[in-house]
Amino acid sequence: MTARPPDRSSPLPLWSQVLEDLRRRVAVGELDAGFPTEEELTRDYAVSRHTVREALRRLEADGLLIRERGRGTTLARPQFEQPLRALYSLARTVRSTGLEERSDVRALCLVPAGDAAEVLGVDPRAHVVYLERLRYAGDEPLALDRSWLPADLAEPILHAELSAGSIYDVLATSCGLRVTGGWERIRPLNPSDDERRLLALPAREAVFGIERLALAAGRAVERRHSLVRGDRYSFLAEWDEPVLAVRR
Repeated sequence: MTARPPDRSSPLPLWSQVLEDLRRRVAVGELDAGFPTEEELTRDYAVSRHTVREALRRLEADGLLIRERGRGTTLARPQFEQPLRALYSLARTVRSTGLEERSDVRALCLVPAGDAAEVLGVDPRAHVVYLERLRYAGDEPLALDRSWLPADLAEPILHAELSAGSIYDVLATSCGLRVTGGWERIRPLNPSDDERRLLALPAREAVFGIERLALAAGRAVERRHSLVRGDRYSFLAEWDEPVLAVRR
């Protein structure tokens, strides 16, 4: 596919026609490999630089472009914002943006409980299910999850499909466990070189290190350590204004 020059007999302004064609090309992924320069757009659409700049200004205002002096113009990638009001799912957050959510299952096996024993409330000599997933938003890695689950409760997930969706949905359908509570601790981290490579994380960018304990019927059912790309993900905490008693 290529640029469709504007129809000069149309009542629509030239910049508007260029804008709509650029939106079309962005939507079908034609410009993913690199966004054209102003000179290239001027030539491809056979319009003035002023017309091109107006179309680009509108795209930038819509959040589709990032224009930086000295770095040129690039497509803006979707950012994922996660409210912290309740238990949330990265899978649902990604899907809500219209992108495909999937996982590369790097490990799924039984291992000695080890350091996970205390927080899961199992004997250190017992086995737990270990699950490691590289989580994707579209074609780009977004998070690396490592989970430990008590084998006496979660062993059926060893035979479950885990290449997409939430592990909690799998626990509910395969094990009859519904996660109802827990806690999470979030802090910034610098990943290892291997983790940075897996996440395709740009140099000097940090990750969110997330430690989670999930509970079902009062029992710990998952200990999780996650690394989430800090350049693509953010957390939003909301609160209501407190109602203060009036002293009389």
